[in-house]
Amino acid sequence: MARAGAALALAELAQHDPRLVVAITAGEQQAYRLETELRVFLDGTLPVTHFPDSETLPYDPFSPHQEILSQRLAALYQLPRQTRGVFITTAGNLMEHLPPRAWLDGRALVVKAGDKLDIETFRERLVAAGYESVSEVQVQGEFAVRGALVDLFPMGAEDAYRFDLFDDEIETIRRFDPGTQRSTDQVQEVRLLPGRGFPTGQEGIDTFRRRWRESFNGDPSKSPVYTHVSKGIMPAGIEAWLPLFYEAGITATLFDYLPQAPLVVEMADTAAALDTEWKQIGERFERYSGNLERPLLPPTQLFMEPGQVLARLAPDARLQVADTAAAGTDPAVSALPNGEAATREWLQAHPDTRTLFVADSTGRREVLLDWLKTQGILPRHYEHWPRFAADHNRYGVLLAPLQAGFATADGTLAVVAEAQVFGLPGAATTLQRKRARVRDPATILRDLNDLQIGAPVVHIEHGVGRYAGLQKLSAGGVDNEYLVLEYAEGNKLYVPVASLNLIHRYTGANPETAPLHTLGNDRWVKAREKAREKTADVAAELLQIQARRRARPGTAMHADAEAYRQFCVGFPFEATPDQQLAIDAVIADLGSDRPMDRVVCGDVGFGKTEIALRAAFVAAASGRQVCVLAPTTLLASQHEKNFRDRFSDLPITIAALSRLNKASEVETLEKLAAGTVDIVIGTHRLLQDDVAFKDLGLLIVDEEQRFGVRQKERIKNLRAEVDLLTLTATPIPRTLNMSLAGVRELSIIATPPPDRIAIQTFVSEWNSALVQEACLRELKRGGQIYFLHNDVRSMAHFAEELRKLVPEAAIRTAHGQMRPRELEQVMLDFYHGRFNLLVCSTIIESGIDVPAANTILIDRADHFGLAQLHQLRGRVGRSNRRAYAYLFVPPKRALKPDAQRRLDALEKLDELGAGFALATQDMEIRGAGELLGENQSGQIEEVGFTLYAEMLEAAVRSLKHGKIDDDAFSLTGHACEVDLGTSALIPEDYVPDAHTRLVLYKRLAETRDAAALRELKVEAVDRFGFLPDQAERLFDTTALRQRCEKLGIQRLRANSDGARLEFTAQPRIEPDRLIKLIQTQPRVYRLEGSSKLHIRAPLGDAADRAARMNAVLDRLAGVPSQQTARQAAPATAE
Repeated sequence: MARAGAALALAELAQHDPRLVVAITAGEQQAYRLETELRVFLDGTLPVTHFPDSETLPYDPFSPHQEILSQRLAALYQLPRQTRGVFITTAGNLMEHLPPRAWLDGRALVVKAGDKLDIETFRERLVAAGYESVSEVQVQGEFAVRGALVDLFPMGAEDAYRFDLFDDEIETIRRFDPGTQRSTDQVQEVRLLPGRGFPTGQEGIDTFRRRWRESFNGDPSKSPVYTHVSKGIMPAGIEAWLPLFYEAGITATLFDYLPQAPLVVEMADTAAALDTEWKQIGERFERYSGNLERPLLPPTQLFMEPGQVLARLAPDARLQVADTAAAGTDPAVSALPNGEAATREWLQAHPDTRTLFVADSTGRREVLLDWLKTQGILPRHYEHWPRFAADHNRYGVLLAPLQAGFATADGTLAVVAEAQVFGLPGAATTLQRKRARVRDPATILRDLNDLQIGAPVVHIEHGVGRYAGLQKLSAGGVDNEYLVLEYAEGNKLYVPVASLNLIHRYTGANPETAPLHTLGNDRWVKAREKAREKTADVAAELLQIQARRRARPGTAMHADAEAYRQFCVGFPFEATPDQQLAIDAVIADLGSDRPMDRVVCGDVGFGKTEIALRAAFVAAASGRQVCVLAPTTLLASQHEKNFRDRFSDLPITIAALSRLNKASEVETLEKLAAGTVDIVIGTHRLLQDDVAFKDLGLLIVDEEQRFGVRQKERIKNLRAEVDLLTLTATPIPRTLNMSLAGVRELSIIATPPPDRIAIQTFVSEWNSALVQEACLRELKRGGQIYFLHNDVRSMAHFAEELRKLVPEAAIRTAHGQMRPRELEQVMLDFYHGRFNLLVCSTIIESGIDVPAANTILIDRADHFGLAQLHQLRGRVGRSNRRAYAYLFVPPKRALKPDAQRRLDALEKLDELGAGFALATQDMEIRGAGELLGENQSGQIEEVGFTLYAEMLEAAVRSLKHGKIDDDAFSLTGHACEVDLGTSALIPEDYVPDAHTRLVLYKRLAETRDAAALRELKVEAVDRFGFLPDQAERLFDTTALRQRCEKLGIQRLRANSDGARLEFTAQPRIEPDRLIKLIQTQPRVYRLEGSSKLHIRAPLGDAADRAARMNAVLDRLAGVPSQQTARQAAPATAE
């Protein structure tokens, strides 16, 4: 029967049979597809459990991704308890040896609110169960203990949890978001599964050591695997020695977890799939078994043989699903033809068949409905499959992620998938949103998140030094924590943690060659002043461009609120938080009467296109024309499809201009000039002189870094006249400079889409075995592969060699010298999975999205720039599966230093949303580049890009306010030093991890108002528990510093006997308030000169001191309060 029809048959079977239905597929791709289709047809009425493939090859030196391991353990634990529904697995999974069922059941633990819990015992139990102790919990299998708080991400769970203890009792259990570390709702209980699929406690390690010595000859200490496990460290790929952790090697298989007498349905030829798998296991054992440091167990100890699996399947009731019917019989369910014409003919030939049309997004549904209208068919809308099944309407339409349709043999029912009718790439299925942190562009450069010992940092007053760690010192009996910086000649500077607002990361040149200044030397002062003068000139030039743009009044663009809301509904996902912020910012820019110039920086596949779509809608709805510029024909073609899809039900005309549209080029140009085309999408062809618009309102530039200098100048000329929206994954340094300088607005999308997993990146010399392994790993899980070989002349030969190396792969080639239609067809065939390995040039850098492609291999990666490598790597990892990138380079000694650093940066920054961080790395590698074409690299290298950008920001701000004096260029905003004569720090026993403390100190120093400080305090209490006294004083000190800086006070010192305030040259305090304060209580307040105010009075303990200082500042700021009257002077002073 046809593929989707098999899923419906399986769903019907599960609903009518009281047993558990076990569906066995040939591979993981079929299993995922079956799971998706079953969820549509069962619609939550019965459970569907998928036991996923480990996504590793036999004897792999990798362990499964932590999330996959978690899903596998959860499925194993649930399986014996699942008596109905469908359980999906692959034939290969049936062969695997797994942990014994009794062991897994015995290690499961339920923790409830109100339970007694000894933290130390619990910590030991978690470590013994394979959990990892970390400073900040991010993924399954991690935990963190901070005082009376325990953070834990249990295996088998989708959420992380925070236990709040009162003494030894769990007071509350709350979910929390690993992205923000903030807690959400409360739960009553949590189930914990072991952290690994084998015992990792001392007993398990002892068993492993003994059984290793029994299994292998030779000195065990020569094996890194043996020595690591002996130390309690589980190396990558340890699963290949699973039986050694159990006495007598007693393991289990999936058959031991299945409930009694299940109904087995073979969705493919199970015997053939088992034979293929067994052959691969044998080949890999032969290939890797000669390594004495990594001796391997024979396949029979890790896997069941095909005959054994089939024997275990025999007693169970079994059904087989075949793609083709047996001779002399008709298939129960048959596939439908592809294409518009064939579908039209089929519908005309079957007028009495109940037919459900399926589309996977509202936009695709509207396209389908428009086409059906021309056929005289008006289907009824359904929200769920069961509703249609129970109804009697002839035609229906449903939103569902089905890519293939079918018809039953008796002619009573058919399902027609929109993807079959039009053959276009369908959108991904809707997923639940995960909350994530919203990143501020300035913070990414300014924060110290990735600061390592020895890294260069800039102190505004003393210059560039090297970070040497945090150190606690005692001065005058008061303990405080200091940041230690090393300068030239071995001199050290101790910076109080309250003054970290004076410290920034050094960015702008190679960290190894960063200048190291000498304390007390005037070189730094001169360098800073020279840079400051330069920034004043640059600021004036920037403001001139801005003034020129503003002198041309823009046209505010607005769309009808209801029409815009309806358009947004067509987006099949829920916008991530920072995607929503970027959308709001763009819509606000369009609605203002000055031209927009905004850069949206988001990693590949993070949702930038949706922002462009919404901006285009607002502009077109306002009667203005929109121009969408893409660097390649393929990307322009994909944008055209996306735009036509989303605008399909709107009276908006879309046209394309690229080498794929030569036939209609003249007509398109005429319509553009006449104003009858609303949105035009194309390549740099749109920048040529013969392209004229009637009323261009919005220019959208995708992947700006791919355009040449001349094209950028043309864009720059347009910029003064129209709204400009630039989309980029890694903005080129000059763009970054201008964005951070506030001349171009910058929005960052750092939140990955739901369930997205970071790409694992490897840099290696060419290795045929590694190439073969990488390809087989992807093919085994039903995925697709990009192999980038950027030499068109040798590409055919390269592909031929690859066929010999990986005969299992279906290989085709693609490059820019192919005919446009031929290239487009190859890419569409790759999208639809008609072959699985594409050997290609950089033509794919901005190509169509292929969610099934999750491995990319790049030959001679040293030839590419950082932005280009990041863009190429972003072709994979566009789904919820682990993606791999292999960068092949010559031997290290042959690499240029810059190429080596680019590759190191890419390998290091493989977390999601790394595009912006990579752009700043690019600045460090290339120097910060030229701003406005004028060479600024000398100044930037001397003071660092971060400080340079701040100087530029200060200069722009000052010139806007018409000031050019030195005070207006103050970089620290009149930084104030506050000392309450008591310890103000984050104690080690409150936040044990020094790096986490450093980041918190920096965030505290960067807060600018009471609201931000209050929010940070709430977060600290939430993450680490109630603040100890020393941390309370740190927050008090920071609050006082914020107030003093606003009033122009540069130093505040207080102890139990009194206080002293020192003013800047231009304090922002009304003189009469100061005089009135002194006249009211002359014995308490005394002015020394014009810059110091002395307070002589007992000020109590540290908490009282902070309150009394706040009362004094209230009086100076003119804030009336009863508290001020009571506390401004103690009663004893009268």
